[in-house]
Amino acid sequence: MWRGVLTVLQKDLRIEWRTKESLASFVVLGVLLVVIFSVAIDPSPQDAPRLAPAVLWAAFVFTGLLGIQRGFVLERENDCLGGLLASPLDPAVLYLGKLAANVVLLAVMQALVLPLVAVLLHAEMARVLPALIVVLLLGNLGFAALATLFAAMTVRARAIDAIFVVAGVLLFEQVIRD
Repeated sequence: MWRGVLTVLQKDLRIEWRTKESLASFVVLGVLLVVIFSVAIDPSPQDAPRLAPAVLWAAFVFTGLLGIQRGFVLERENDCLGGLLASPLDPAVLYLGKLAANVVLLAVMQALVLPLVAVLLHAEMARVLPALIVVLLLGNLGFAALATLFAAMTVRARAIDAIFVVAGVLLFEQVIRD
C-alpha cells in the first residue's frame, strides 16, 4: 500500500516540479492575498499582530482551494484520470498519494508566506514558531484531507471553481467577524 502512495506522491511532485503550475498559483495568490489583506485592513501597529492568524488562515484556505483542485484538473484535461482509475492501485492509495502531495505543496507555500505575514503585520513569530509549525502541519493535514476528497468527488464538474471560491469567501467572512 505505502509503495503505491509513494508512487502517486512522486508522480504528482514530479509533474509539479516540471510544470510549476500549482506551486506558482499557490505562491503568487498567497503573497497577493497577504499583501491585499494587510493593506486593505490597514491595522494600527498595535492591532496588526492580532490580525496575523486571520490573514494567514484566509490566505492558506484560498490558495489551498485553488491549488488542490488544480492537481485534479490537470489530470482531467490531459485524460490521465481514466488511466489512474484503471491502474491496479486501490482508490484509497490514489487518495493518500494525492493527499500527501497536497500537504507538501501547502507546506511549501506556507513556508514562503509566513515570513511575509511576519514582516507586513509586525508579528513576532520567533517565540511561537515551534507551536505554529505543529498547528500548520495539523491544519494542512485536515484541510488537505477534506479538500482532496471534495476535489476528487467533483473533478468532472466544470463549475467547481466557483463553489470553492464561494466557500472560501464565506469562511473568510466568518474569520473576520470572529
